[in-house]
Amino acid sequence: MYITASSSGFSLLRATSPKLFSPSRTFASRTSSSTTLRSFRPSLRRWSHRLHCASPLTLPPLIRAVAPLVQRFHRQIATMANENPFHGNLTSLPKPSGGEFGKFYSLPSLNDPRIDRLPYSIRILLESAIRNCDNFQVKKEDVEKILDWENNSTKQVEIPFKPARVLLQDFTGVPAVVDLACMRDAMNKLGSDSNKINPLVPVDLVIDHSVQVDVTRSENAVQANMELEFQRNKERFAFLKWGSTAFRNMLVVPPGSGIVHQVNLEYLGRVVFNNEGLLYPDSVVGTDSHTTMIDGLGVAGWGVGGIEAEAAMLGQPMSMVLPGVVGFKLSGKLRNGVTATDLVLTVTQILRKHGVVGKFVEFYGDGMAELSLADRATIANMSPEYGATMGFFPVDHVTLQYLKLTGRSDETVDMIESYLRANKLFVDYNELQQDRVYSSYLELNLSDVEPCISGPKRPHDRVPLKEMKADWHDCLDNKVGFKGFAIPKEAQGKVAKFDFRGQPAELKHGSVVIAAITSCTNTSNPSVMLGAGLVAKKAHELGLQVKPWVKTSLAPGSGVVTKYLLQSGLQKYLNEQGFHIVGFGCTTCIGNSGELDESVASAISENDIVAAAVLSGNRNFEGRVHPLTRANYLASPPLVVAYALAGTVDIDFEKEPIGTGKGGKNVYLRDIWPSTEEIAKVVQSSVLPDMFRSTYEAITKGNAMWNQLQVPADTLYSWDPNSTYIHEPPYFKNMTMDPPGPHGVKDAYCLLNFGDSITTDHISPAGSINKDSPAAKYLLERGVERKDFNSYGSRRGNDEVMARGTFANIRLVNKLLNGEVGPKTIHIPTGEKLYVFEAATRYKASGQDTIVLAGAEYGSGSSRDWAAKGPMLLGVKAVIAKSFERIHRSNLVGMGIIPLCFKPGEDADTLGLTGHERYTIDLPSKISEIRPGQDVTVTIDNGKSFTCTVRFDTEVELAYFNHGGILPYVIRNLIKQ
Repeated sequence: MYITASSSGFSLLRATSPKLFSPSRTFASRTSSSTTLRSFRPSLRRWSHRLHCASPLTLPPLIRAVAPLVQRFHRQIATMANENPFHGNLTSLPKPSGGEFGKFYSLPSLNDPRIDRLPYSIRILLESAIRNCDNFQVKKEDVEKILDWENNSTKQVEIPFKPARVLLQDFTGVPAVVDLACMRDAMNKLGSDSNKINPLVPVDLVIDHSVQVDVTRSENAVQANMELEFQRNKERFAFLKWGSTAFRNMLVVPPGSGIVHQVNLEYLGRVVFNNEGLLYPDSVVGTDSHTTMIDGLGVAGWGVGGIEAEAAMLGQPMSMVLPGVVGFKLSGKLRNGVTATDLVLTVTQILRKHGVVGKFVEFYGDGMAELSLADRATIANMSPEYGATMGFFPVDHVTLQYLKLTGRSDETVDMIESYLRANKLFVDYNELQQDRVYSSYLELNLSDVEPCISGPKRPHDRVPLKEMKADWHDCLDNKVGFKGFAIPKEAQGKVAKFDFRGQPAELKHGSVVIAAITSCTNTSNPSVMLGAGLVAKKAHELGLQVKPWVKTSLAPGSGVVTKYLLQSGLQKYLNEQGFHIVGFGCTTCIGNSGELDESVASAISENDIVAAAVLSGNRNFEGRVHPLTRANYLASPPLVVAYALAGTVDIDFEKEPIGTGKGGKNVYLRDIWPSTEEIAKVVQSSVLPDMFRSTYEAITKGNAMWNQLQVPADTLYSWDPNSTYIHEPPYFKNMTMDPPGPHGVKDAYCLLNFGDSITTDHISPAGSINKDSPAAKYLLERGVERKDFNSYGSRRGNDEVMARGTFANIRLVNKLLNGEVGPKTIHIPTGEKLYVFEAATRYKASGQDTIVLAGAEYGSGSSRDWAAKGPMLLGVKAVIAKSFERIHRSNLVGMGIIPLCFKPGEDADTLGLTGHERYTIDLPSKISEIRPGQDVTVTIDNGKSFTCTVRFDTEVELAYFNHGGILPYVIRNLIKQ
């Protein structure tokens, strides 16, 4: 059943799967279940896109190869059918033309009136529990818990969830594949079958996080940046290509294809699976927090830690607390000229204020008809920024129109609509809506949304455009913080004059040095992308030009964007303003902004200029976009172009001109801003279904550089001890079949003492490796030149680099340093100031435990398992914080680190903790004596103590802690099976 298409150079191991774009396209799973051998012959053509046309494979040997696996699936399905207490609810879905689409587990057949009151997002959890119910991993009691959501959603009730598939990108995918390879070795050492370590659900890995903006303002930028990308990452890419052949059911989409979430939205998302005749909703967990973008398509998806995703791949149910659901009603219509980016920044601020951490948000109301699917995806994308697990848009007619636009066949769309209607999962706003129950309610009239940006350091710090100039001057005045730079009044007017490639140039506080149209949040939305093109066109016609020292870039999320920008004739105007396409990937949004010109960098550093970046991204945490841009603003693509033209964020667009155009005439933003009608007209004529079909039919063919990569055929990885990219991690060394049991903390030192909003970028940066850092020292000692350091994100397959990169963000604010900013700490026993890695190494060598003190929202930002793996490798045993970001707390548990929360109203400051104390956390020695959410006492060496809540939220998390982490737990369970 699994076929290697090595002749194409794009090696895929994938179960039988249909062609995603063909006249007979279906959304079947790539795993087979109850098929018969005779079904292979007629279905071969459907999934032949996984094979090169010249493949020598013939059907008879294929059948011989797959027969044992098919028989095993028959046995599994037969067993499931006998064990599933809801088997009687399996119902046929007829086709209007005769025959049937398939069978499905019917929610209406339960005859339970509670279902009609459930939010749609909860109904998806309910369907999954019914379909997967085996009274072992998923029990009948779990189904009842979900049915009784109205009463249970406030009670921290634990439920299992089995997603239909898993989504990875390469920054998180490399360590995931490293872990899987290492788990195979551990299985071998423990005398078990290493082939048990194989994904049991479809896994899609899109390589999109490695391209950097090295070359800009050039027609050749895409090719030049890709060549540099392959030079830096050849070893990583070869490792991922090996993974696609060594592990079953794993698809790797090559570099240069697009951004993972846009590819997921336009191509990978099924909406409804047809798995050999069994129909069920698509659902996905991903190792990138913005996996939530797929919620805009009506697919339940959210970000998880890499280690959680690995467990899901291996068939483990995810344990989650049954979430509350915030009902967000939309009404009205966006005003002329207001963009989806303005809307999402407004929604983010509203939801952040309301408090939605750990909850689903479900959108509904008459305003839904006014939002395109791309607009919905933009809002869903930023769920992590407003703190929700999901920002969900149930499937309706707008969804179906988008599926057709993006090349899904009419037959497939008919199947999706029929299934969702039959199973009470479709919203028809033409019909009278039955009231659904939500945990809380919010409402926004879309006409109240106004143009805005967010920054300078957090996505939820929204600034109305008309107030931007005043807000900027407040930021210059304010003390250092999320809205402050503490620039003395007398220094605020400083001008740094310099020579830029032979011409005079100058920078001031607020000068824009990076303007990037980037990120899945916006590049998936034709309205704002074509809107940016129209701004560039109007500016060109009026004689405006972006200053040459502004680093401009355009990085689309898929090849479709290039096609409609060319079709519209607008790409040439973007090029005129320096927004040449630089590559297809995340780029600036994740810190891959590349170097600034040396003269610009020197002018900023030597004059202590607060330089600005304006980007159409979703994250703007300090130190993320570029080390030299202290102010970073999120804006719509059209506004990115406008700010690039203005050259500064210190401007009132309503009153001040952007620049001087032809004939010395002042040009204002209103002169170049397109109307909503103008944009809609260009979208209508330029965005065509054939663009999506042609782009994604070719996506798995790879490119010349990818296809030339040679990889071994072994199923066990041969670790190279000299590699600085891929290194065997130490997680399973000395592992036995007996769990180590729970651990307390004895006389621990405080490694770091933080305030609020420490992000995963602070804990485990993804960007450039500072030349003086411990990671740089490690690389230099192994013969890696500075120019080849690459980024921390690209080296996540090497635990030695990543341990040294933990807490290595140059903007880290550690209270132990009394106001000094940087990646250092105080080694308490000696009083020495050391890099965090060096201090941690000393503590470990002395056998001394360490903890971290933190404020609110610890671990916010990107889903990043290294933000938990790194501290574990440094010897951190516990983190005591006011609150945790959802995914990061889960990751800490997964790595065996104890998360504890101060009691409400308390924190390190109110308790008088300086971080110079020693801490003892008294946990029971038996796991059976620890309860989720119980209180524990923390004693410090001055005799004082305080009470914290242990944030093990479920019984399953306690099991992980007992085993020393989620991966050892999975290994021991697989061996027992």
